[in-house]
Amino acid sequence: MAVDANVLIFERIREELKTAKGPARAIELGYEKALSAITDANITTFLTATILFIMGAGPVKGFAVTLGLGIITSVFTAIFVTRIMVVIWFEWRKPKILEV
Repeated sequence: MAVDANVLIFERIREELKTAKGPARAIELGYEKALSAITDANITTFLTATILFIMGAGPVKGFAVTLGLGIITSVFTAIFVTRIMVVIWFEWRKPKILEV
């Protein structure tokens, strides 16, 4: 799902670039508009992990914990870490156009 989150973000950035906005604004809007789809998908999966933890026993509970931690890590990485990396790259390179 981490790959899906990044694909969603970069597709939204691509859509915003087509509307003739500047690269910095396209990056900002891309992250904002992708956030709802990312959180929706991950909250649904996290609820599944919670149900598995409550209803399961033994290895199923371990899988639920692993799934939950993976989701939290994935969302944090997709939303915050990649955004920081893209912003740092953008400020460092200062491109006039984005090749997404």
